[in-house]
Amino acid sequence: MNTSTLSGHPFVHYSGAKLHVEGVALETVARTHGTPLFVYSKAAMLSALAAYQRGFAGRHAQICYAMKANSTLGVLQVFAQAGCGFDIVSGGELARVIAAGGDAGKVIFSGVGKTRAEMHQALEAGIACFNVESEAELAVLNDVAVERGCKAPISIRVNPNVDPKTHPYISTGLKGNKFGVAHERTLATYQRAAQMPGLRIVGIDCHIGSQITDSAPYLDAMDRMLDLVTAIEAAGIHLEHIDLGGGLGIDYNGDTPPPADALWAQLLAKLDARGFGQRKLMIEPGRSLVGNAGVCVTEVLYLKPGEQKNFCIVDAAMNDLPRPAMYQAFHRIVPLNAHPNRSAMLCDVVGPVCESGDWIGRDREITAQAGEYLAVLSAGAYCVSMSSNYNSRPRAAELLVDGDAVHVLRPRESVTSLFAGEQLR
Repeated sequence: MNTSTLSGHPFVHYSGAKLHVEGVALETVARTHGTPLFVYSKAAMLSALAAYQRGFAGRHAQICYAMKANSTLGVLQVFAQAGCGFDIVSGGELARVIAAGGDAGKVIFSGVGKTRAEMHQALEAGIACFNVESEAELAVLNDVAVERGCKAPISIRVNPNVDPKTHPYISTGLKGNKFGVAHERTLATYQRAAQMPGLRIVGIDCHIGSQITDSAPYLDAMDRMLDLVTAIEAAGIHLEHIDLGGGLGIDYNGDTPPPADALWAQLLAKLDARGFGQRKLMIEPGRSLVGNAGVCVTEVLYLKPGEQKNFCIVDAAMNDLPRPAMYQAFHRIVPLNAHPNRSAMLCDVVGPVCESGDWIGRDREITAQAGEYLAVLSAGAYCVSMSSNYNSRPRAAELLVDGDAVHVLRPRESVTSLFAGEQLR
């Protein structure tokens, strides 16, 4: 039987005319579990992780999965069992790490708005490090740690003013972004932190954005980071680790980000050349580990020809796949059953939510008919984790495929569960 793999998706392939994830036909699980439906490949996740592991072979490094990309417990379990730590941005995410069997001692807590309650929770759990993002946060964390009679391990997140050349909503390392301490204020902030009794300085952190497909911004950020490390240590403050964040992109539509191991070969060569090759490294990949591991399966409800536009109306919507509506993002859309001899209709693929912004793809050649299925590719990151119940729509079920085995990670929500916690007067 003919088998063809989709470009950029080595674990998503057609076997004959039917689309598979690993050894599982997507049409079979769609009919069993209903749609919309998210299906993840365990092999794809571990393959993406392996590229980072190859890049750090022989180095003192800790890979912390940036779980905001996809925080489903079964996904976290895959990375926890593979030895990963976790990059979190809320107390809720910390609770998920622990529930999934993750090690709190390998957790990095990022984010500009940590609350006192979250600081207490993280100190109680014994996390590895707080990535502090402002001088005001530094003072509050010190107060919380002193109150608890302990020292909070910290690094300071530097805003290096490096343009990642990505969508402005996911750029995080420019002066106009809300993240981190300005490059020019970093040394003074470390000196202030060193005088605070509730803090223990352990590292320095930088994260410049997401869906980055060019090596140059990383190399620029590293140069600026290492200049700071040199200045900070000259002032008598030792940094145990250097955290270079995440942000590496994936192939959504012919994008060509460098492979993780190739990128880190360049970065490590620069690190070695500047004399920091033996320093402990922390990195926080998210999208690049899960993005192309997931697909969203959706049923075609109606084909609606029009004078100016044709529409393919499907049962997945902006509440399931927010990226197109939020970022005008591109996701490839392919049929679950290939029909090479069937005429295609040029149309917008849209959902049933009552918003004109509810679209999945613009101007796509669609061959599927009503009652058939489409797969929205590259749906493993920032889809379920950003999904909502808008229009009182239950969130989709999630499955993990491991070879020929299928595991339910999250059953489809019921409508009654959406208002189970609400009360009438």
